[in-house]
Amino acid sequence: MNIEDVYTKIEEQLDQNLPFVVYRKADSMTLHAIFQKNNQIYEVEDYTVSGFVFAPFSASDKTVIIPSEKSNYCNATISSQTISSEKRTSGKLADSFLVKPEIKKKHVELVKKGIKAIQSDRFKKVVLSRKEEVSIPNSFSNLHIFKNLIHHYPKAFVYLWYHPKVSTWMGATPETLIRVKNNDFFTMALAGTQSYINTTDVDWGEKELVEQEMVTSFVTNELSSIINNIKHSKTYTHKAGTLLHLRTDISGVLGNENSRIEKIIKVLHPTPAVCGLPKGEAKSFILATEEYNRKYYTGFLGELNMNKEGVVKSDLFVNLRCMELSDGKAILYVGGGITKDSDPEKEWEETVKKTETMKRVLF
Repeated sequence: MNIEDVYTKIEEQLDQNLPFVVYRKADSMTLHAIFQKNNQIYEVEDYTVSGFVFAPFSASDKTVIIPSEKSNYCNATISSQTISSEKRTSGKLADSFLVKPEIKKKHVELVKKGIKAIQSDRFKKVVLSRKEEVSIPNSFSNLHIFKNLIHHYPKAFVYLWYHPKVSTWMGATPETLIRVKNNDFFTMALAGTQSYINTTDVDWGEKELVEQEMVTSFVTNELSSIINNIKHSKTYTHKAGTLLHLRTDISGVLGNENSRIEKIIKVLHPTPAVCGLPKGEAKSFILATEEYNRKYYTGFLGELNMNKEGVVKSDLFVNLRCMELSDGKAILYVGGGITKDSDPEKEWEETVKKTETMKRVLF
């Protein structure tokens, strides 16, 4: 299909209230589309099924799959007019995007609670988040916003996911949860944030370096019993839109029945980069103190056991830099890692920078 045919098909699915997902991987010019033929909800019962999976942060929400066998798959090449190098929008964001003082106060208080819990040795790190609603301009359709994401974020996994019985989600995430091709396994540790200002040759503070080391150690230690030949790269600076992060690549080989995807997901999700360490204590604190439901933010999504050209692949991503679209509003979800060295004001500023990823495409 050509790209315009895919866009037409998206509009048809929306008109008929039929589930679908369209997505483009980082550094790619291919748009993938999976169009479900009915409007049923299919939940993942085990991870041997094939399709596009959409999983929440917490088990209180459904893990939904658009099954390969109930859907039509197609792809198209994105024209060079649609995608270009990332550009920063000049000027200030619209006044309607300014955050109310009470939202800031609430988040700063939440971060202070997190730091206090760390100081009392409940956990070493916790990732605390918030949501923020902004109005979508009347002239902007979901497809229009998605095209903006493709244009602005060529180095992210960009998607538009719709299910009439769940919701509409869209995002541009920089973080891979797992990638499996045959027996080859890949994941990454991603932590630390600062603004991109013309260079990736930047200095990182002790807080960010320690946070990154925590994430890398957790992933390699936890997976070493189920992944063979596990190794990791040196930590380096990774550009994601208008932000920079610390990144470490981790790879290995699936050796036996113990390394089925379901077991790997159980070990990794939710990762320390979106939850904290130790994971159980951090997650309990999040559920008790954030005072809202993250839903699919910091969950994961992507291709599960999909057969392409005779090779079965899984390519799953952490659902970051995302928004839920509903009734003319975009609900933005954003957070940051808190350690003993965190500064509540700086943590607030980091969330503001992260929301700009989504606000730029709504501007």
